[in-house]
Amino acid sequence: MKVIYKITYPNGKIYIGKDATGDNLRYFGSPDREYLEKDFPWEKQQDITLHKEILFFDENISDSDLSKKEFEFIKKHDSNNPLKGYNILPKQ
Repeated sequence: MKVIYKITYPNGKIYIGKDATGDNLRYFGSPDREYLEKDFPWEKQQDITLHKEILFFDENISDSDLSKKEFEFIKKHDSNNPLKGYNILPKQ
């Protein structure tokens, strides 16, 4: 199953990502490490709870259409705004 998901961090910031592998329970995205470590230094990473929500799923969507759908959700949730989220692309 190919999905678009939203990760919510304890500070309320979000990350929107996609997974085309079907490994939804093990993969939690690849937000930019630099931004995350500013908000969550090593000490805060020792005990952290993240919330993962599936926003969209489709078994038959192409990878390129899944990428387009991911950008739609990033824009919709404004998660590429550093005050709201950890997505870097698409640039604002």
